[in-house]
Amino acid sequence: MVMRYFSFIFLLVGIVCCTATYKAFNANVVSTDNKVIAHRGAWKKNNLPENSIASLRQAIALGCYGSEFDVRMTADDSLIICHDSTLNNLSIENTKYSVLNSFKLSNGEKLPTLREYISAGLKNNTSTMLICEIKPSTISKERSLQITEKVVNQIKKLKSTQQVIYISFSHDILKKVEELQPGAITLYLNGTKSPDQIKDDGIDGLNYHVSVWKKHTDWIKSAKQNNLLLSAWTVNKTDDMDWLIANKFNFITTDEPELLFERIENSPVAKGWELTWNEEFNYTGLPDTSIWNYAVGGNGYGNNELQYYTKDEVGNAVVKDGKLFITALIQTKEKNKYTSARLFTKDKAEFTYGRIEVNAKLPAGRGTWPAIWMLGKNRSEISWPECGEIDIMEHVGFDADSIHGTIHTKAYNHIKGTQKGKAIFIKNPYTEFNTYAIEWTSEKIDFLVNDVVYNHIENEHLTTAEWPFDQPFYLILNLAICGNWGGKKGIDESIFPATMEIDYVRVYH
Repeated sequence: MVMRYFSFIFLLVGIVCCTATYKAFNANVVSTDNKVIAHRGAWKKNNLPENSIASLRQAIALGCYGSEFDVRMTADDSLIICHDSTLNNLSIENTKYSVLNSFKLSNGEKLPTLREYISAGLKNNTSTMLICEIKPSTISKERSLQITEKVVNQIKKLKSTQQVIYISFSHDILKKVEELQPGAITLYLNGTKSPDQIKDDGIDGLNYHVSVWKKHTDWIKSAKQNNLLLSAWTVNKTDDMDWLIANKFNFITTDEPELLFERIENSPVAKGWELTWNEEFNYTGLPDTSIWNYAVGGNGYGNNELQYYTKDEVGNAVVKDGKLFITALIQTKEKNKYTSARLFTKDKAEFTYGRIEVNAKLPAGRGTWPAIWMLGKNRSEISWPECGEIDIMEHVGFDADSIHGTIHTKAYNHIKGTQKGKAIFIKNPYTEFNTYAIEWTSEKIDFLVNDVVYNHIENEHLTTAEWPFDQPFYLILNLAICGNWGGKKGIDESIFPATMEIDYVRVYH
């Protein structure tokens, strides 16, 4: 059971009660290790009805931090648990409870009232918060506030105020909760207000769709500075989960709580790494010039490569759909038959030590040579290989499914045949995204694919000829065509256009 993965620490104070901004929350607030909020209960894996007592009990059994549910009010003012505004084509707000209650949930349960749901959530539960979403009325603002008052009064009557967090798309509903239950934890769902506005309103946090957070990444820092709770919904993709975990969100709402527990347990953050720089490509157009420079030209780049690297050509490097696309084309440029792109980070994205990871999908086909690699910042002063090179990922198309991780130094390099490299076989580099990473300290460099270490380089503590890796390095992303290695078995021209897709770059220390 997932419970074994976490040691829960419950406090009867606010998450940061030492700051003036936070109220002294009269609620059980768990340690930040557990971020998991089951969306409408833990229903998906066991095919339970959403918003059912069974899915609530499953969320409690899993040890989720919270279980979210939705409250609506019937025509005769009964508070029921239901997400949609209709049930069996009947408007909930215009139908009496006795009529709605004649319809059973898919597992045979009756439609739960708020009283029944809260009572079930309190039974044998010392760890899971009840995340109460109050749905605004479609009839009037006044009715929304009436619903809010009835919800808060019922929660007070059940003596469950310490177990409940309130969320809503309605700003007015949350303000009413704050009025009726001072000290209640409230999170705004609508995604339209900045952290500064939320702080001024006296609401405790922002619970926005993950797409909103990716569009407004500056709000993450602002929310933390304002001591606001950070939460996201509804997060079912592993890359979104990983991004939110890396950015230390307080809560993540998901239909896949079991998967989220796994991602938390295996995340770099759980292993002591802290995200310090990242590029998520959450924009459209050319790569961000505040981050990326271009190599330009077609001189073979020391390896007799056949491509011409272009600058500001969307056909060769473009950001769209949350990813960077580096594409090689059959396109004559000067004396070169092919064009492609090679990007490298500017000064603000240079690193000494850390975990550097890039999530990518590779091009397939004989003649391609994609690479994710690093060079020492002092290359312009002392040249290669003295500056050092770290190849986080290299792949040559004729050697299908093999990923190479290598270092080159003055003592160890491919010119001498002394480079230190190893390869790993992976099943799906062309059809799925995989995470290519290094973990680099003053003592060693580990090369990883999807968190599996396949090459380990130790610092021998000799000279910089063996270990030039105690200095800043910059990152390079490129797709070469042919060359001394990539072109060993020629080229298949049917593969073009050939594209390497980069989902994200993340650097931890």
